[in-house]
This record gives sequence, C-alpha cells and structure tokens, in this order.
Amino acid sequence: MKHIYLNLKRFDVPVELGGVNRLAPVKSWGAAVVCGTQEGLKHYDPAKVEFVQYLPEAHLLAAVSALSEGSPVKLGSQGVYRMNTAVGGNFGAFTTNRPASIIKAMGCTSTIIGHCEERNDKKGVLAEAGVTDMSAVNRLLNQEIKCAQDAGLTVLYCIGETSEEQPEWENVLGEQLDVGLDGVDKSRVVIGYEPVWSIGPGKTPAGKEYITKIARFVKERTGGMDVVYGGGLKADNAAMLASIEEIDGGLIALTRFQGEIGFYPEEYLEIIRLYLGE
Repeated sequence: MKHIYLNLKRFDVPVELGGVNRLAPVKSWGAAVVCGTQEGLKHYDPAKVEFVQYLPEAHLLAAVSALSEGSPVKLGSQGVYRMNTAVGGNFGAFTTNRPASIIKAMGCTSTIIGHCEERNDKKGVLAEAGVTDMSAVNRLLNQEIKCAQDAGLTVLYCIGETSEEQPEWENVLGEQLDVGLDGVDKSRVVIGYEPVWSIGPGKTPAGKEYITKIARFVKERTGGMDVVYGGGLKADNAAMLASIEEIDGGLIALTRFQGEIGFYPEEYLEIIRLYLGE
C-alpha cells in the first residue's frame, strides 16, 4: 500500500501575523482543508493508497466534522505526549500536553512522531538541562509511540540525519530505528525518512540514489517496514520518488514555494496525481 501524508505544521497562521494561511479564516481553516481535498481523493482505491492529514490540535474537531460519508481522508495529530490517561491512573493532569487518549477521542486515527522539528525541540530542551546523550530523544519518542499505539493510533515515525551526522548516517539512523521502535507493533508504524541535511532554502535536495540507499537500509534494518519520503513530496520530485521501488509514499507540507507560498488544496491534489500517475 502507498501512504500519502500531509503535515500542515502551523500553516493556519494568517499572513498578516507572519504565517502562510491564505486559505480560510482561522476558525474554519481545518474544515477548509478537508473540504478542499476529500472529494478529489475519492477516486483512488483505498485498498491501494491511504491519505492521512496531520493538523494542529485546535483544528481537529472542525476537520473531523467536515468529513463526508465515505471520506478517504484520515486525520491525525502532530504528536502525542509520552504519558497517557488511564482508568484508575492519571485522569488528565497534562497541562499543555496531548495525551493519546484525547487525540483518539477527537476522531483521529493516527499521529506523527519524531518529525525533525520535534527532535530539534527535544534536543534543545535536553541541551539546556546539560544533557549530552542525545539518544535520550529516541527513548522519549519510543514512549510516545507506545502511548499512541495503546490508544489505537497508527504512527508515522520520522527519522533523519543532519549535515553533521551525515558521515555517520548508518549509526544515527540505526539508533533512531532500534531505540524508537523497541517493543512497538511495527505493523502499525510507517517510517518517514527526512534527509534533514538537504531540507531548506539553498540546500541541495537528496537525489534518487541517496534516497534509494536509505530506503533499502531502513527496510533491511526493520524487517521490511514501509518507508515514505519525508523530505517533502512536491510536484517537481513526484515522478522521481514514484520511480523508487523501495519508497512507499511521501509526506507533503507546503505545496507552493514561490510567490504566495503556502498550502493549497488543488495543488496538493495535483502532487498526488503526479506521484500516483493517475
């Protein structure tokens, strides 16, 4: 099966506040994303491809309410906390955090864990505390995956190496996989590979040969888990990524990178058409 993920980050922030939201007023933004995409996805075979959209938590209820009958869109959160509520246990003392139980109760079926932006945040907090063993990040992410799975959510688990880590990419990615996936149900996890060293303005995107090498490594290390390209599935790399047998889909974020940059539903659908060749 192919997996097409959408990470909407903070694309809800209006332009006048420094964001890229030209799609809809903030109150209706989550619904606008779903309404603008779900009909165009209905002609794809749900047995062959899944579409998961990760929204900021404040927009999830509106997005769930906008789902039409038989909608191919699955919704998810941009992370869960490493602890959860439990009957007879913690009843919800998680100020500022997202226990997996509420994400499931809100109507989500999935969550993204370990995105490079989350990893950077955790590294920064640990560094402020004087921690130099960054393997702690992978242990924290492992706890998050387990909480998500206990709540019945599937997981997109992101891994990737920075430019400083690239010479040791095999060790870096190997630890992220080994520690992050320790004791989890791998059948309910898809790996998202982010070549962090190649993401961003002015950087050279990872090429087909490099992406193929990493995808093969991940599959060998994990016993054949599905791997999607998390460095940004775009119109200009869709055909290349589709030609890599070892890649099982991609992660879309921005759809327009020049002019009025941002996320636009019609461009999202076009990227999917180019990738799936339909």
